[in-house]
Amino acid sequence: MADLTGEELAFLQGALDLARSGSTNELVELLAEGLPVNLTSGAGDSLLVLAAYHDHPETVEALLARGADTERVNDRGQTALGAAVFRRSERSVRALVAAGADPDGGQRTAREIGQFFGLVEMAKLLDVLAGLPTGCEATTAGAPWSSPTTDHDGGARCRPGRAQAPA
Repeated sequence: MADLTGEELAFLQGALDLARSGSTNELVELLAEGLPVNLTSGAGDSLLVLAAYHDHPETVEALLARGADTERVNDRGQTALGAAVFRRSERSVRALVAAGADPDGGQRTAREIGQFFGLVEMAKLLDVLAGLPTGCEATTAGAPWSSPTTDHDGGARCRPGRAQAPA
């Protein structure tokens, strides 16, 4: 593989900056001209991770519509969904999950990010989008959950078991 010229590197850095700044129309033009939708920075940040982290849901949606990989993990083990949860972007979270993003994917999962930073509303949103019954808390990554039960102190908890379709 040939080394890239300074001009080529500057062009690619500029494309990454478009995702950071939410310059959706310009980025879409470059994608239409052949820019890879999964272009990744030296730190492993894809265009999608950058758009999600910098809270640009329109850019996230445009990248998803063009086939961006929702499960790409950056060098810190983070996914675009984790970035969207961290930024509390309901619109981006919804778009990413609808496109197949896994709330339990990556080394630092979106669920773990929500829990670590106390983002209760984001954790609830992930549960709703994952089809967990109302009142359940996902406490084990990837575990299927059955209907809520009431524990000894009256709190609702999910019990591991077969997942049930939401009513």
